[in-house]
Amino acid sequence: MTIEEIRAQLARPATVFQTGGVRPTHHLMESWIGYVGWSFPEEQQPSGYQPLATFFLQDLPYVPTALKSFQLLTIFVHDHVYDHLNEDDLRPYFDIRAYTTLEGLVKREWQHDQLRAFPLMPKLITNDYPLWDGGGMPAQLEEKILTLEQEGTLDYFDDIVEELYPLHKIGGYPTFCQSGIDFGEGSPFVLQIASDAKAQLNIVDNGNFYFFYHETTRSWHVYCDFY
Repeated sequence: MTIEEIRAQLARPATVFQTGGVRPTHHLMESWIGYVGWSFPEEQQPSGYQPLATFFLQDLPYVPTALKSFQLLTIFVHDHVYDHLNEDDLRPYFDIRAYTTLEGLVKREWQHDQLRAFPLMPKLITNDYPLWDGGGMPAQLEEKILTLEQEGTLDYFDDIVEELYPLHKIGGYPTFCQSGIDFGEGSPFVLQIASDAKAQLNIVDNGNFYFFYHETTRSWHVYCDFY
């Protein structure tokens, strides 16, 4: 198997986001970090939670299959989430609202108390690659790569991985800081919220939140790691 064949099998598309750099509009279809600006009239900001992010999915250049039925995700994080980082699944400390329609939404002004809120600008990438240890690499390919590395004919991070994307991201692979986690075949990774200096978001020590979604059970899992 050649390097090009390995790349072709591993590479995944994703939408990555640039923080700020544009004048905010607060219109529909504008994604945000540190801010939630839309909800249904009967919904309120959950008590004890801070608005973390807004992702409009409809016009993004790439959305994973598991999220195709949704047009909007809004994410709130519990004030005490960092007291529970010894738990593998932080789902109880996130309020994740997934909207299948934008009809009937009303404007809100919910901003995180400690973060600087910025709109997020999407960009398509097609060359996201997995890390080792729970990064989503198929076992058969992992064995092949290890064999080639032992033979001295390939170095995974020099010859395969073109770039890593520790950014706010939808799709692709989780950019784990440590060994990572896998919630099973039915719960693929779908979304990453990363530490963001511009928004003054530091997840412990330049860490990330990773979101996994099970379509059949409509259940979420959330994981966090850091350096």
